[in-house]
Formats: sequence, C-alpha cells, structure tokens
Amino acid sequence: MRAWIILYLCLAGKALAAPQEPAAEVEVIEETEPEALPVGANPVQISTGDFEETEDDTKKEIETENPCENIHCKRGKVCEPDENNEPMCVCQNPATCPPSTVEFEKVCGTDNSTYDSACQLFATKCALEGTKKGHKLHLDYIGPCKFIQICQDSELTEFPLRMRDWLKNVLVTLYERDNEENNLLTEKQKMKVQKMYENEKRLQDGEHSVDLLAHDFEKNYNMFVFPVHWQFGQLDQHPADKYLSHSELAPLRAPLVPMEHCTTRFFQECDADNDKYIALEEWAMCFGIKEEDIDSNLLI
Repeated sequence: MRAWIILYLCLAGKALAAPQEPAAEVEVIEETEPEALPVGANPVQISTGDFEETEDDTKKEIETENPCENIHCKRGKVCEPDENNEPMCVCQNPATCPPSTVEFEKVCGTDNSTYDSACQLFATKCALEGTKKGHKLHLDYIGPCKFIQICQDSELTEFPLRMRDWLKNVLVTLYERDNEENNLLTEKQKMKVQKMYENEKRLQDGEHSVDLLAHDFEKNYNMFVFPVHWQFGQLDQHPADKYLSHSELAPLRAPLVPMEHCTTRFFQECDADNDKYIALEEWAMCFGIKEEDIDSNLLI
C-alpha cells in the first residue's frame, strides 16, 4: 500500500490527468489578470504590442507578436494562427507528439489500443471528433494494454476496504509532509487530518488482511468519512458540480487499473443509475459511508 501512496503522489505532481474533457469547448479564452486564478478559470491575455519610435521620431511601428503565445487549447489540440493571424485551436497531428522514452509514458485507450503517449491518444481522439469511435475513445489506464483479469464478486467486496484504508493513509502522508513551502493541504483539511493523525486507534500503514481492514472500518468508522469526501473533492474540478465524469475520475482510476483489476468494475457499479456520472451520494455509498454522513461541506 505504501507503493500506492508514492505512486499517487508522483502522479498528482504530474497532473496526469488529468485528461479533462469540458462539456463545451472554448477555443480561445482571453486573460484579464496575469496572476494565478482558481481551478476552472484559465484566462490568458494577448498583448497588443508596444509602440516604438523611429530614430527621427516621425513613425511608429507595432511590434509583431505570435498570436498563439499565451493561448491554451484543450488536450489533443494546438493553437495555430488563421489566415487573419488570429489564434485558432486545431487538432494536433499525432505524429508531432514527442516519442515516449519510458514504458510508463505509454497509455492504453478504451479501444484496447496502446498509444505511445497521452498526447498521441488525445490527438487521435480529436481527429475522430464527431464520430462514434471518437466519442467512445478515452484514456483507460496507464501503461501498455495488457490482459486484465475478470473481477470476481468476492474480490469486488474487498476492493473498497483497501481503497478506504489507502485514502486515509494518503491524507496522513500529505499531513506529515506538509509545511509552509508545500501547502499540500488547506488549513481546514489539516484540522480534519490532525485528529486522524493523532488518534491512537488509527491502523498504521501497511499490508493488512481483509478481516482486519473490515474490523478497523467498523470500529473507527468516523476516521474514514473525511478521506472519502476529500478524494471526491480532489477529482470534482471540471466543473465542481458534485458529479464525476470519466475524465475527472481518470487521475485516480488510470494508474490503479493495472494494479487493481477490480478498479473498472468497482467504479462502473458506483454509477448506480448508469448515467455515466458518479454523484457524491453514489461515491460515498460505494465506500460504505452512511447516507446521513454524506456532507457536501466536507468537500474542502
């Protein structure tokens, strides 16, 4: 389980995925302020250039700038100037994606095809935009496509036990590593995790039997309520609407699938109404959180 935590932190740093697919694509967004903005706001500013005087002070020239310099396109697209030198987001040619240098950079698509990188997958998806195949193509998991064994019913019941324990230990690790330079957790999150960290009854990180994990959840139920809400809040960003789309779930799901063969089935069954989104209520109940303890205020 410690290896899971290390992997999770590494992946979170790279923001893998965070392959996001907004409901409606905005080709070009202009920025009004240069400083950093909250998640979900991505404005950029296009400078009009400075006026420079000639030596005889009789003519002024407008400095020519690259119109795509500060333009951000969604994954699979790149910015190119159109015939009027206006920025325009167009599908990226998969051949222009940097080649992978390590096996870890390869990804498996939902079409069961291995792509050299996430860049190549999303460029391919963009080229198929408007088609049935393009609509169904998503990032499935990290690494080359391989055989994933079928998740049995008995195994499925064990999955949330390990996941809950893992989420709790991820938060504890972040709390231990947090300082003024990192800011890994907000002050409110720290207060929640501090109680968990100082609880003498907390089961320490490590490999534990299913029976012990089940017993720990029963005896220390309150210790797991916040970690389950916290992870949902971390994923629910684009937009933050208390529903997880396939792309929002990807940063957690994609690295887990090759290690936990029940990952796909677990999240599929979490979507109880089969609407392709996992609501906060569906998520919490999948992890064994009681209905009366589901609280959107815990999505800190």
